[in-house]
Amino acid sequence: MRKRFGQHFLEPAWAEKVVQAIDPAPTDHFVEIGPGPGALTLRLAPKVDRLTAIEVDRDLASTLERSAPPNTSIITGDVLEEDLSRFAAQGPLRIAGNLPYNVSSPILFKLLRLAQANRDVVDATLMLQFEVAERLVAPVGTHEYGVLTILIRLHADVTRLLTLPPGAFRPPPKVRSAVVRLTFRPPPMPIVDEALFERLVRALFTQRRKMLLNSLRPLATTMNVDPGSALAAAGIDPRRRPETLQLTELARLTEALASGAG
Repeated sequence: MRKRFGQHFLEPAWAEKVVQAIDPAPTDHFVEIGPGPGALTLRLAPKVDRLTAIEVDRDLASTLERSAPPNTSIITGDVLEEDLSRFAAQGPLRIAGNLPYNVSSPILFKLLRLAQANRDVVDATLMLQFEVAERLVAPVGTHEYGVLTILIRLHADVTRLLTLPPGAFRPPPKVRSAVVRLTFRPPPMPIVDEALFERLVRALFTQRRKMLLNSLRPLATTMNVDPGSALAAAGIDPRRRPETLQLTELARLTEALASGAG
């Protein structure tokens, strides 16, 4: 194991539980992120049609390649640099993996972009640091609710499936983990400009402790829009705080900004 990759490997009993949570079907095509020595790979492969595993550690990838069944391909590389759309082009695609704690957010956003561009990406069942999973399932109005929650939920339904103690891995990490499923779908409401929606969310939550009138002001000013007018057009009380906003309200506020709130 190479410590620089932040790898912690699943114990066999827990690997069985995770595969059950993934719920594979015989016709499925999977991409697995970070297979390590193959605790999930070797249990998942017999239950699916095809499996492609992407491992950044070349020694682990080489070892896994020697034990992988015929329906499994091992790619040595960084998932953040791989073109995953080529797999989605082959038909419905499911994703699984144990995401390294230090790069979980970039990988989540990469999977989100992949699903936006390829409707054949069905879901992603992922092991994450417990705190990251908490952010993904956070209710509106909580401290955990923020940029990651909103941008993921715009394109996916999120379900927590399992919580894993440190002892589920070797060596045991200092944190708990959780397994979540992201089931990808179109946004639940029309978004007039998704790039602006993301700019808005990031701008508001940079100043999440302020009232909306103040946290919106920097972005609105760059767009030559009065923040109070934008909030009024969206029907939102300017005294509220960013973490109280539902997706539908953020969509209305995006539309108000895009129209110049006029």
